[in-house]
Parts: sequence; C-alpha cells; structure tokens
Amino acid sequence: DKMANDNIIILNDDEGREVEFEFLDLIPYRSKEYVVLLPTSEDADEVVILQLEEADDETESYINVDNELTLQAVFEIFKERAKDTFNFID
Repeated sequence: DKMANDNIIILNDDEGREVEFEFLDLIPYRSKEYVVLLPTSEDADEVVILQLEEADDETESYINVDNELTLQAVFEIFKERAKDTFNFID
C-alpha cells in the first residue's frame, strides 16, 4: 500500500503500456536537466534516468540517455544528494 503522492509520473513503455514512476529528483548536469525516476512496481530495484526536454511551456518530454558517462555522472550526483534518504547498494 503505497502512500498517494504527487510525485507519480506516468510514461508509456516500448509496448505502449503505461508505467508509473515515482519522481525522485531533478538534476542539472552540463546545462541539461535529468529526472531520476523509480518504477513503482514491486520488483523495481533500480532508478531510471531520463533527460528532460521542454518542448514548450506546457509540454515536457523525457528522452532516453544513451551516454553511459552522463548516466553515471548524474547517478553519482543523485547518490550524493539522496544518501540520507536511500541506502545504496554498490
């Protein structure tokens, strides 16, 4: 029973199914912004990092990040910022 919160983002996966994520953080990195999301499914054990792109004032889209170094850097920032909230398993 998860507490209802305003931090839920719904995205469609490759199959077009809706997937719920909990929004954990927004991290600026190299003049771009990245969202850190945690799938709300019970078996989720890793976060998803997507680049935030604002199409216009009302529309945001999330783009997969292909650059492994960028993902790693953003994740490191997130870990540092969230270390009091989460227990990370290396």
